[in-house]
Amino acid sequence: MTDVATMTISVLIVDDHAVVREGYRRLLERSNDVIVSGEAGNAAEAYQAFSRLRPDVTVMDISLPDVSGIEAMRRLLARDPEARVLMFSIHQEPIFPDRAFKAGARGYITKASAPEILVEAVHAVARGDVYISADVANTLALRGLEGQGDRMGSLSTREFEIVRLLAAGHSVREIAQRLCLNGKTVANYQSSIRRKLGAATPVQLLRIAAERGLSGDGA
Repeated sequence: MTDVATMTISVLIVDDHAVVREGYRRLLERSNDVIVSGEAGNAAEAYQAFSRLRPDVTVMDISLPDVSGIEAMRRLLARDPEARVLMFSIHQEPIFPDRAFKAGARGYITKASAPEILVEAVHAVARGDVYISADVANTLALRGLEGQGDRMGSLSTREFEIVRLLAAGHSVREIAQRLCLNGKTVANYQSSIRRKLGAATPVQLLRIAAERGLSGDGA
């Protein structure tokens, strides 16, 4: 990693759409002090690229085709606890930034943000600051004012990843393959998740997940 006060900020972009990555690259490289050193389309590619390039900032989409960006970030942080990851997602619902920050994200902005917000966020995260886009900050503030508790907050990072994949329609077997776990372990996690969320049946669990904005995420 570089001294961002005097050197160029290197960025790794992780998004499953090549055209989106190209757009981010062009936007970021308008800044004289930012260079996109690599790209990745899924979590496995992200881990390999990060290990090889050691970027100053990793811009990570949450919705990836193998596992989520949150799980991908967890793996990067296991490799390097000092990794600086900026989550960049379509998801504005409070549960997503909540889980991202609990997993170690340094920033969270939505794809509805103005283009200059991405550049500003990359600079902030590179400096070691925490960055939250205004729309996400407003959502989190409103949730706090309303005093809404959410049992989702009791889930571990692994449990959140599993409930997200269940909500996306994946079977226990498919989830086990994606997360490199055995089926019995995933089934045990599922039971724990249902207990924590107060879901008496798998259908009720999916309903709770849908209410939190987790359904329909095909990653």
